[in-house]
Amino acid sequence: MPRKKAAKALTRYLELHPVNIEQVVSVIVEHFRLYVMHELGGKAKAMVVAGSRLAAVKYKLAFDRYIRDHGYSGIRSLVAFSGAVEDPDDPGSSYTEVSMNGGLAESELPETFERDDYRVLLVAEKYQTGFDQPLLQTMYVVKRLAGVQAVQTLSRLNRIAPGKARTLVLDFANEEADIYKAFKPYYEATPIGENADPHRLSELQHKLLEWAIFTPADVKAFAAVWYQRTRDHTAAQHRIMNSVLDSVVQNFKKKEGAEQETFRGQLTAYRNLYAFLSQIIPYQDSELEKLYSFVRNLLLKLPPPGDGKAFALDDEVALRYFRLQQMSDGSIDLGYGQADPLKGPTDVGTAGLADEGVALSTLVGKLNERFGTSFTEADQLFFDQISATAEGDEKILEAARANNLANFSSYLERMLDELFIDRMEGNEEIFSRVMTDKEFRSVAHEHLAREIFKRAREKNS
Repeated sequence: MPRKKAAKALTRYLELHPVNIEQVVSVIVEHFRLYVMHELGGKAKAMVVAGSRLAAVKYKLAFDRYIRDHGYSGIRSLVAFSGAVEDPDDPGSSYTEVSMNGGLAESELPETFERDDYRVLLVAEKYQTGFDQPLLQTMYVVKRLAGVQAVQTLSRLNRIAPGKARTLVLDFANEEADIYKAFKPYYEATPIGENADPHRLSELQHKLLEWAIFTPADVKAFAAVWYQRTRDHTAAQHRIMNSVLDSVVQNFKKKEGAEQETFRGQLTAYRNLYAFLSQIIPYQDSELEKLYSFVRNLLLKLPPPGDGKAFALDDEVALRYFRLQQMSDGSIDLGYGQADPLKGPTDVGTAGLADEGVALSTLVGKLNERFGTSFTEADQLFFDQISATAEGDEKILEAARANNLANFSSYLERMLDELFIDRMEGNEEIFSRVMTDKEFRSVAHEHLAREIFKRAREKNS
């Protein structure tokens, strides 16, 4: 199966699973009642940052249901998201911000949230930036954040209010190191990285033409209509431009999947680099400007990666185990370490590598490590633990780096008993199997040797 699509599908499956949402909501509500409600003279408010509009809908429904089922009062919620959302698990459903907030107009939400009875605001994209609510004291994050988005989102807590001596973030989705990395460049001094090189525009222009998917004549024909002095293009003008672009799209479709995505990556790189540089450099080269307009419109016409459909798991995966565990507690100290320098777009567009196939168990193992779940038999977790233990042993890693796979496999064979014994507790049945069944042990050994060898080499590269 395609790695990226499968990983996204599995992550989405877990994030939107009712068990996950109900458990997270129970933690949020009980934490708010125990640690937040009494803050700021009993007026403290909280924000729940969801990963998607559908997630916001599901969390709002679960939140209100939990409050109602437990008979809690004084913790009313509001939700903020754009447009209408349909829940695939509830055919025919349609949710909007207004309907879920009892008919409250979108423009009235900020003012309504100031009322004492509304304590929690659940959001998806909206109100993550520019929202000024001084009583916002705690944030519950169930969405991956990175870079400036992390800074802008978490900074909603920075508003000053009487009695506001501390703020709190309860994060269900991000690693401490990632949040540190996002904030560090903006703490004290901000280092500047490599400047965007204007010459790379010409380099990208050359790379794009080398594909022979479009020609300078195509760009010229499109620009001749695009830059005509008119307020709005007529239907006839749109037909001419679309005819040029459609011809290019047909040439694009003739390329292999990996080539298509490399080409798409170079188009995107050109568009981003030109848009960035044109803000500070008065370009005299009209050909680059024409290509920019051509590329920007072409990207909108290209078919989406793959078949354009989301990866469907169907009945391949079922949630059998779920664990919600506190991983760390404390503040993030920005006073140590060096910040990664900030830089503009500098790459020349090599995105679009093929999405190679990968065994489902490998993907599930990675997700299990992060979320504490198991989508396949629990025995898979046993081998994941063995692999993780081996990868934490410097002697084993050194053997993998210093030998070829065959020699390393022989070395690992001598270490297996010790590794298996370390993981015996709680895995008695699988432990007995690997210790008594030679064929079973051989298959397990071969799998582990390849995985540990590959990861050790990757860490050393």
